[in-house]
Amino acid sequence: MQVQSVYIHIPFCKQICHYCNFVKYYYMETKADTFIDALIKEIDTAIPGKRNIFRTIYMGGGTPTALSMDQLQKLFQFLNEKFDLASCEEFTIEINPGDIDTEKAALLHDYGVNRISFGVQVMDDDMLEKIGRMHRVADVYTTVDMLTQAKFSNISLDLIYALPDQSVSHFEKTLKEALQFGLPHYSTYALQIEPKTVFYHKRRKGALHQPPEDDEVEMYQLLQENMKKQGVLQYEISNFAKPGYESRHNLTYWNNDYYFGFGAGAHGYLPGKRTANYKPLGTYMKEIHRTGSAVEQLEEITLQDRIEEELFLQLRKAEGIDEKVFRQRYGVSLEKLYRNELKQLMHDKLLTYNAGRYALTNRGMLLGDRVFGQFLLLEDFEQKIIAAKSQTV
Repeated sequence: MQVQSVYIHIPFCKQICHYCNFVKYYYMETKADTFIDALIKEIDTAIPGKRNIFRTIYMGGGTPTALSMDQLQKLFQFLNEKFDLASCEEFTIEINPGDIDTEKAALLHDYGVNRISFGVQVMDDDMLEKIGRMHRVADVYTTVDMLTQAKFSNISLDLIYALPDQSVSHFEKTLKEALQFGLPHYSTYALQIEPKTVFYHKRRKGALHQPPEDDEVEMYQLLQENMKKQGVLQYEISNFAKPGYESRHNLTYWNNDYYFGFGAGAHGYLPGKRTANYKPLGTYMKEIHRTGSAVEQLEEITLQDRIEEELFLQLRKAEGIDEKVFRQRYGVSLEKLYRNELKQLMHDKLLTYNAGRYALTNRGMLLGDRVFGQFLLLEDFEQKIIAAKSQTV
């Protein structure tokens, strides 16, 4: 299995959202100039030669389009020389409503970007302000129209639900308005309160009022129902797409396939190891110029790690995990290795089996963490794998 995907992290934003714990920094032109030089060197060192072929490239952040036109031009000109962008099946970039103009859109299109992921989060101006977003609802409409005119057809819209003080009816209104755009892909996430965020500190002070768990469950069910009515099908716990518009890059993650990770704080998964880059911008750039690499953590992946990750990543997909493919990869039957766990999860109606695949039920998607926890073989792994392999043979 070769490395077929590349993730590039651009850690700059014009404003920091109250819920975001991604590696991000306020945009400063001179700092961004220095970062781009380091990023180019990092990619050039890790991937020698020119016109390299990859199936997918994903540029996230932060907000990549926070970069100036000159900075984007410099970065994309390098990428065009380093990679064969014309053969790339999917080249995604993240944007925010209102932070991209026709000139930047044309540049992205000219350099082969064929998928746009943009963070709307909620269709309500007051709530957008409360969560620290710069854009307003009118910007969403303007951006969709501008992207369409710029000949982008593969557009994904992000939503967050279970926001502070959000009711079920409020989310339903946001959902229906977002679906009126008729876009081919929607990513939707329940709010998670992460350390070192504004919301985290507010919750510690008792000043953050989150919806009750029953309301969050109802929002998720509304999400599933309304997407299905619009012909936007659920293919992963948090992602919905019209047929043929599933995110190929994100499927790299959920299929547990390999990918490079470049940029401050970026993670990668290469044969036998996972990598994590330095997060502090100064340290990242210093290490790149010193060694050509900014990898801070390198974790060797054991067979147990691979199997556990395979299960909780593959099971995020609506189609689940193929028992035959699992056996081919690891030389062991999934049914033999996890006999008791599979039996219990099916008894609890969290997992179903059909045509050689194990997949989450609707209830299982709501209780995904409970399901995934069942597959953590913390004890006697070697004995279990040996016994399962002997039974498989």
